[in-house]
Amino acid sequence: MKLLLVGGGGREHALAHKLSQSAALERLYVAPGNGGTANLPKCENVALEAEQFEALIAFARQHALDLTVVGPETPLVDGIVDAFQAAGLRIFGPSRRAAQLEGSKLFAKQCMLRWGVPTGRAESFTDFDEAMRHLRMLDRVPVIKASGLAAGRGTLLPNTMEAAAVAVRELLLEHRFGGAGATLLVEQRLRGPEVSVLAFCDGQRCLLMPAAQEYKRLNDGDRGPNTAGLGALAPSPLLTPEQLAEIQRRIFAPVLAGLAAEGTPYQGVLCAGLMLTEQGPAVLAFNCCFGDPEAQAILPLLESDLLEVLLACTAGTLETVTPRWRAAAAVSVVMASEGYPETCRTGIEIFGVAAAEQTGCTVYQAGTRQKGGRLLVAGGRVLTVTATARSVEQAARRAYAGVEKIRFAGACYRTDIGRAQPARASRTPERAARGNRSEPRPPSGLASKPFPRRPTRPRRPAQETP
Repeated sequence: MKLLLVGGGGREHALAHKLSQSAALERLYVAPGNGGTANLPKCENVALEAEQFEALIAFARQHALDLTVVGPETPLVDGIVDAFQAAGLRIFGPSRRAAQLEGSKLFAKQCMLRWGVPTGRAESFTDFDEAMRHLRMLDRVPVIKASGLAAGRGTLLPNTMEAAAVAVRELLLEHRFGGAGATLLVEQRLRGPEVSVLAFCDGQRCLLMPAAQEYKRLNDGDRGPNTAGLGALAPSPLLTPEQLAEIQRRIFAPVLAGLAAEGTPYQGVLCAGLMLTEQGPAVLAFNCCFGDPEAQAILPLLESDLLEVLLACTAGTLETVTPRWRAAAAVSVVMASEGYPETCRTGIEIFGVAAAEQTGCTVYQAGTRQKGGRLLVAGGRVLTVTATARSVEQAARRAYAGVEKIRFAGACYRTDIGRAQPARASRTPERAARGNRSEPRPPSGLASKPFPRRPTRPRRPAQETP
């Protein structure tokens, strides 16, 4: 089979690496790809960007491609799947409407409340004065979220009400995230460790992958500003198989059933960012594709043919495949450029990637480019170094041994990925007594009814290098 993979980051390098192992694969084109995808067997980069839908469709027709796989969220939210399907081409990913689970946090919140999926209470605003009046009525500091896509950095976690007011001003008046922050959510702050649970979906059914933990804060100890992700591990030791089954029943099943009932079946990968509260798991946000960097930790654990699973999703026959997962752990450490997440230095040469891979690590390239035989920094998140082992602790040691082999000026990374584990959220006596119920029930204190719609009217954070 001949495939097209859309995207050029670390997630797409991980997808290309796994797809290239398929015996059924004849050729994999990656648009635009990166230095890592260019060196994979059976792979070829093409000079097309993810937003060039018409050019991508023409390329797929010209090369008689059997399947297109979409990596990033932005083209999915913008409707690339609808465009390919209208052209009669097979593509893996959710439709534009279904992808609004990530494209609009307001849409996702309304859906979860409508379908009884546990999540935090929230109010939405487009007007600064109304948002400020609401803030003054709260007795606890909330989370401020840009409703639209903000490159993984649209969730702000102020520590004081004054900081929350500044965040509201930055989004609604100073347009910190552009149009993505034109609508914001003032959301109840939940407490507990976070996990990411991803699932393959075929419109009716889903198959969960090993749960992952993502490290989003810039600095060790989960300090500093949010980023798009500086590391991950899988499988998460915070969830038991019984809890994963409960998450499938209470979160994924209602979402898939709700979208299907409303004429928008979800095909592709759905990622749920969850907070493990004392009352049970609650949804923080959805992603409409493989998480990045979660994909770099999860995909190395997949023993089955990834292509076979993706084809089953697009055909609506997920019940015919049973993915096999390695009995191992994976840890991924992201190496970022100086100034990330606000700025980044580019054009700096990278050394030691081959030496890191000789230690047994896999180095996924993201913000890189090749020039004259040299590998150069081309973005904020530059590389993801992944190692697998029998335990998280062993995998972390191997990953950091690989990181130590790589060098480029200004490189920064967290030093605690896989080394500092949050405590498992406890279960209240009431929850323990009712066990793993199959019907959706919001945790106590979380939203259980739609919030009212409000009427509308037409500094760089301090950083420490780990």
